Amino acid sequence: MTAAPPDTLPPYAALGARYGSALDARGIGATVLTHKWQPTDLLAPHSDLDVRVLLRDVPEDWQEWNHRLATAHRGEVRRDATHRRLLEHPPGFAFTLPEAERQLISPPELATWSLVRGNARDFQRWKSHAQMAPWSRVDERFYRGILHARLGGRYQLAADSTDNVSEDVPGYRRHCVAWHYLAPCWFAAAALATRTRCPGKTAALTQWHPNGLERYAELFLRHAQTAGSARSAATPTARRLLRTAHVALEAVMRRVPGKSSDTDTGEGEERSRVAWTMTAGMLRVRIARWLYYLDPPPGVATGYLITREAKELRTAAEALRTLAADETSSSRRLAGRMAELIPTGPTTADTLRDALALWDRRRSVVQDFLTAHAE
Repeated sequence: MTAAPPDTLPPYAALGARYGSALDARGIGATVLTHKWQPTDLLAPHSDLDVRVLLRDVPEDWQEWNHRLATAHRGEVRRDATHRRLLEHPPGFAFTLPEAERQLISPPELATWSLVRGNARDFQRWKSHAQMAPWSRVDERFYRGILHARLGGRYQLAADSTDNVSEDVPGYRRHCVAWHYLAPCWFAAAALATRTRCPGKTAALTQWHPNGLERYAELFLRHAQTAGSARSAATPTARRLLRTAHVALEAVMRRVPGKSSDTDTGEGEERSRVAWTMTAGMLRVRIARWLYYLDPPPGVATGYLITREAKELRTAAEALRTLAADETSSSRRLAGRMAELIPTGPTTADTLRDALALWDRRRSVVQDFLTAHAE
């Protein structure tokens, strides 16, 4: 079947199609292109398209591949001022088709994906397995990590930068409260309470609302459905909406069970392979991100994105240290060598420049780690 022209597709589907064409033009080799969250979770004009790429073949040189990926992304952001927000950053992960076939992509991550392009039958098979796999410690860490990052005073509205928002800044701030804070926490709480992998934010708010919480689910769903509409006198400010979100989530958290003692742990070797794949998948696109952040198109702000790298890199370093302790000898040594190349502490432009230079000097270690287990 011939794909529909981008101009005839819904906005985010059209954006994904154009982005895929831009990757093709640079020889990225993205056989399958997906994005995080479901189409109903992407609210124009404020949601960004968080892309994942799946490759048929491992690049001969990951660093050179990243340079092409950064160039492709930079070109698409230049195309339209709204893309500064809609394409806020280069893809978040890169995997290979064999990794997907061998079920090495974390189930709670894959369960949220939507297909942009590729073999729909294969994609549905991967997603069905992700939704049906036994609940495990991976799920507990994934969903509790979402809550940990946003609750207990750690969510700061000011941290959601408006620097790249080209229209309706007050609406974007309300969007941040509803869709970056309330909805992800509700999504994670629903998964932990029901021990199921919810596909997205809208689904969680629609399908899981314990007694007494229905009004909060309806309030934030209604807000989502009117995103981008003209503000009326009855529209709450972001601060007021934030206070409501705090109250709602305090009630939601009372429905979240403590950590389960009967969580399936799975085979240690299988857990290590999944952890390796997820860590490698994230690190495979880091060079492209750093290149884009250090040399963005004119008018694009990336300082806040550089600061956010610290959290991602800290997570990667922790995973690598665990792999270095748990993996077999040759893999353990490789994970340990890669861990030494991960910046520690706060991230700045200088941090990323130093990391790029270090990864270039230790090119063979980077290539070996990013390729190991991928074919």
